[in-house]
Amino acid sequence: MKQPLTRREMLGVGVVALGAAMETGVTTRVAAAPKAGGFRFCLNTSTIIGQKLGLVEEIEIAAKAGYVAIEPWIDEIRKYGEGGGSLKDLHKRIADHGLEVASGIGFAEWIVDDPERRKKGLEAAKRDMDLLQQIGGKRLAAPPAGATEQRDLNLTAAAERYHALCEIGDSLGVVPMVEVWGFSKSVTRLGEAALVAIQSGHPKACVLPDVYHLYKGGSPLAGLKLLTKTAVNHFHLNDYPGLPQATITDADRVYPGDGIAPLTELFKLLREMGYEGSLSVELFNKEYWKQDALTVAKTALEKAKAIAHRS
Repeated sequence: MKQPLTRREMLGVGVVALGAAMETGVTTRVAAAPKAGGFRFCLNTSTIIGQKLGLVEEIEIAAKAGYVAIEPWIDEIRKYGEGGGSLKDLHKRIADHGLEVASGIGFAEWIVDDPERRKKGLEAAKRDMDLLQQIGGKRLAAPPAGATEQRDLNLTAAAERYHALCEIGDSLGVVPMVEVWGFSKSVTRLGEAALVAIQSGHPKACVLPDVYHLYKGGSPLAGLKLLTKTAVNHFHLNDYPGLPQATITDADRVYPGDGIAPLTELFKLLREMGYEGSLSVELFNKEYWKQDALTVAKTALEKAKAIAHRS
């Protein structure tokens, strides 16, 4: 019997296989909607979550600002339901505002080594997906929550765990996306997230890149060229100042175009890929949280559109 590949050998395989491996996969896409510069822009509610407005008002702001999709955090959906709100009504409200739910943000510990924690993590992920699908969501961010400090995570094992997560998603019509977290010590780089997706063998396997996390974790932007539009169907958009990778944090993210991220190059690359997914503006800037939420949402979209149009 062949011995399992080591982490070094697996990384040596490279991510080029992801394109071929996933060409036959089913890609979940948001419905046809107006595009800006060839792209569909989404508002991740983290961008205005500091204003503590609640999901209903965030939906209104996303629509007024001109986005075509929204990406809520699972905790917001849960609080809305626990507060007596109807998820069916929330689904209708989102649709009535002309929005799609492009994805949702959850932190279930699906990837951890401990069997009991992982079992609870998969149960949590199932609950998250159930909430998400009730409001029309079809994708869920799947970061390496619970394993961010683990340097020796076995990526083959992580791939098997991701396959199990995808099977839960199949039962609910939600596709989990392996999210790159540049600050983590496990799935730090795009290549590692791609490897987990490749080795999972699941037909809907895909990855979720983020402009900030690509920089934070040291992933070259050119690596995206090895992926296809079925391997990446959602992308977190932001910018960052010229701070060292070692010290930059989520809170340092800035509006698209206000930092040094190669966004023009990114947009051109996505066009070459035939990208059809959403670009979700995800910021955690505390200075923005002190400002009017609609102004922040509009400013972020205007700046993103400006880059898209000149790319």
